[in-house]
Amino acid sequence: MSVRRLAKDQPASFAFSAEALEQAQWWMAKFPQGRAQSAVIPLLWLVQKQEGWVPEPALRVVAEMLGMPVIRALEIATFYTMFQLSPVGTVAHVQLCGTTPCMLRGANALKTVLEARVGHRDHPSPDGRLSWEEVECLGACANAPMAAINDYYYEDLTPESLGGLLDDFAAGNAPPPGSSIGRTGCAPEGGPLSLTDLALYDCSRAKAIKLPNAPEKVLAS
Repeated sequence: MSVRRLAKDQPASFAFSAEALEQAQWWMAKFPQGRAQSAVIPLLWLVQKQEGWVPEPALRVVAEMLGMPVIRALEIATFYTMFQLSPVGTVAHVQLCGTTPCMLRGANALKTVLEARVGHRDHPSPDGRLSWEEVECLGACANAPMAAINDYYYEDLTPESLGGLLDDFAAGNAPPPGSSIGRTGCAPEGGPLSLTDLALYDCSRAKAIKLPNAPEKVLAS
């Protein structure tokens, strides 16, 4: 794992919004007395959802709320790559998978699109609206190449479909996630080749089964 450090430029302070503070208190209340530190990951995630990233002043606020040393909050934020330690795009942050299955299916061509449209990875675009980074396996290898954009997966990408997604996000839209070729789940391209009877999945067969009446009581052996 590469070294992860806090951004050089930091805001002067941080405060949870009223809504986020209510959610933070809800998370803290889920743990027994004296175990509030267990809520550190949910609270850091609330910070990121509010700010787009985790600034250093937020670590101090979270640590104070949970009664833990700031260094412990820093350790967690720098260990888990789900936490962004520097500002990302305000409308879309693209996490492009570059692991072998995606690379073999065209991830490098997607990288070229991102470099041309957004700029250097790990830095927001000049207008601050878009950013991207290359990540390791995101677990959707059957639908490679793919990327996580904000909170959702976008799969079976081509340079053209990725460019269209960037246009949509830049315009303030929220394009639906999933496969760009209409693939259902991890089914083969063009649709499933087996188990194609929809009755296998809509519970109609199960509802039609007549089960014998269960005994009123189980006799002890």
